[in-house]
Amino acid sequence: MKIAVLGGSFNPIHIGHLALADEVCCALGYDRIVFVPTFIPPHKTFSCDAGAAARLEMANLACEDDGRFVVDSCEIDRGGTSYTFDTISFLEEKYSDCLEGKIGLIIGDDLIPGFHLWHRAVELSKRCQLILAKRPQGGSGKTDSSHANVDKGGYASVVHSTVDGEGRTVFDVKSDSLFDGALSIMNPELVVSSTDIRDRVSSGRSFKYLVPEKVFKYIIGRNIYGNDKQRDF
Repeated sequence: MKIAVLGGSFNPIHIGHLALADEVCCALGYDRIVFVPTFIPPHKTFSCDAGAAARLEMANLACEDDGRFVVDSCEIDRGGTSYTFDTISFLEEKYSDCLEGKIGLIIGDDLIPGFHLWHRAVELSKRCQLILAKRPQGGSGKTDSSHANVDKGGYASVVHSTVDGEGRTVFDVKSDSLFDGALSIMNPELVVSSTDIRDRVSSGRSFKYLVPEKVFKYIIGRNIYGNDKQRDF
């Protein structure tokens, strides 16, 4: 079985995450995508965290109707700072009886410039099949900065990069040996982000079709992200 991992805060999980997972299955022939909600990310500080239990439940709701998608709570169960290297080690052992080849590690292009700063990055790049996905710039509307996560620990540092005319960092993957053998996919660039969704929920704006229906109902029903202005219609 070909297995790939998609980690993230999933605060909340949204259609962009699911579309990315579907692309990896369809384009690269992966049989299973393991969604791993992080507990404490090493590279950012959460804003408006729904809590680990709620983020895990939303991920489960989003994935339960697609047999290719599963959710693993290993980082939440482990506690402390969530390092991808530890997660890959855990999943290699868990799926040792059926794993075909290296585990695929899906990362967005916004994370590529700082990948060299990840915990045991060199070993991780050799141990996994890196899968590089496109992440669109911006969100689906104006976002309140109070709902944005904050980079920490120097993870915003970059090497082998330039800045384009629009002020965006452009990273030259070919110049870094960490990405030797990495695969790039042309996933749909859906302009949606968890930050924007949190802002939309708290301000009573539309978000119903930016998340799976079950996740929408969960957010509304539990009044997550201060959504007392929302109606379930």
